Amino acid sequence: METELLLGVDIGTSESKGVLVDLAGRPVAMEIAKHGVETPHPGWFEQDPEEIWWGDFIHITKALIDTAGVLPAQIVCVAVSGLGQALAPMDLHANPVRPRAILYGIDTRASAEIQELNATLGYEHIFEVTANVLTSQAVGPKLLWLKKNEPEVYARATMFTTTSSYLVAKLTGNFCLDHHQACFWVPLYDFHRLRWHEEFCSGTVPIEHLPALMWPTDIAGRVTAASARVTGLRQGTPVTAGGGDAFAEMISAGVVRESSVMVMYGSTAAVYMQAPSPVADKRLWNYHSYRPGLDGVAACTSTSGALTQWFRDEISRDLLAEEQGGGPSAYSRLVEEAAAVPAGADGVIVLPYFSGERSPIFDPDARGVIFGLTLTHRRAHLYRAVLEGIGYSVRHILDVMRANDLAPDQVVAIGGGTKNRVWVQAISDICNVAQQVPSITIGAAYGDALLAAVAIGALSSVDAATKWVSYEQVVEPQSATRAVYARGYGTYRELYERTKELMHSMNTMLPEGDVTPPPR
Repeated sequence: METELLLGVDIGTSESKGVLVDLAGRPVAMEIAKHGVETPHPGWFEQDPEEIWWGDFIHITKALIDTAGVLPAQIVCVAVSGLGQALAPMDLHANPVRPRAILYGIDTRASAEIQELNATLGYEHIFEVTANVLTSQAVGPKLLWLKKNEPEVYARATMFTTTSSYLVAKLTGNFCLDHHQACFWVPLYDFHRLRWHEEFCSGTVPIEHLPALMWPTDIAGRVTAASARVTGLRQGTPVTAGGGDAFAEMISAGVVRESSVMVMYGSTAAVYMQAPSPVADKRLWNYHSYRPGLDGVAACTSTSGALTQWFRDEISRDLLAEEQGGGPSAYSRLVEEAAAVPAGADGVIVLPYFSGERSPIFDPDARGVIFGLTLTHRRAHLYRAVLEGIGYSVRHILDVMRANDLAPDQVVAIGGGTKNRVWVQAISDICNVAQQVPSITIGAAYGDALLAAVAIGALSSVDAATKWVSYEQVVEPQSATRAVYARGYGTYRELYERTKELMHSMNTMLPEGDVTPPPR
């Protein structure tokens, strides 16, 4: 009998990843597809659903089947995830009616619509119903922006989707959205009643134009004959409801019980904690987890890996050129340089708000700052300060969680950035927490496969799937750096408060039509 396999595919901001996993949780094959982001206007971030999301899925699926030499019939379930809270308007056949989807919280175009919805519906009333506040992460304001600014697109759309719901629709013909992601479709989703909110939807979108709500381990449908022909999958293969990328990362890391925390080192930094919710602190997002009755709180920065990538591409072009010529990885060289610089980067502090900031300050007009430079500083100091600045932002989030009596008893580090030993150690030191690093660091695609196993009954529950997860190392905080990082964190926090008005005024100086370079 041929080995039965699970297919997990995740569409991220700068790359997509797929994995075939057997029913014991062992990876059989993995495939990665790189892609980019388009920024047609400052503060706008977009991607082509057909070319990138669906194109990557097709490429990855075919490549995995070929690489592993498997028969399509061996793949017994498919689960997908993707960059959460993207807005992709569709027709009823899952064809995009807008060339590019509007991305998640890094896209800040809907600031005016946030103000309008708060004024119309009431700031506190929105929080009472949705357990969240309107920020750049919320889908509702972007949908209203689309209605006001691109009425012809809005009129042609008969369904509004996000990354995972689009892929599920392409595969099965059915539109659905998981309850976890729906929590971020503020103010459209009623957190307490687990349904779309009629009053809050009425001025923005007809409810029949929103996907059906499901849980991440529900079977949304089966692969159609048409999608089987283009993907190589077997017609009739079950497909789960899917989920967001950070959520799937959390599952992949074994963060499934109360008081456990995931720190995701991705294009953005995500901190997810399984915990009783909702909490009343508006600096955090409340969410439903993978089953009814289990909730949590989350917070995400706007730039993390995207900032280290910018630093490599713009400040370290010599190292990148050497890498492209067959030399060592530019990132590995930067890590070596940063390792030679003492903790605290000899007084350099970076505010990593290069795309505004989400949690916990929710300031889309915040801007990046490099502070404390002297003629003695070198590139290594700047790179280390970038890593530490992201670490300070993670500590800020954890401090807010602790202020709400949410004390983590397990912190798991996940994502591509965990390969950067200087970064992981700095975050452990800055936050004074030990971080466990999983043995399998595939990430969200692996979490998708785990959810697929639960969906078909190969695992009894997501809780039981922790037997799939082991940890190869624990990064302990070093007491020797505590004082310097305490001082650096204090400066970091005060620096924003002292400069935020200047940041906001600088935004008026952007030339009309200026285009922000996209992450590469």
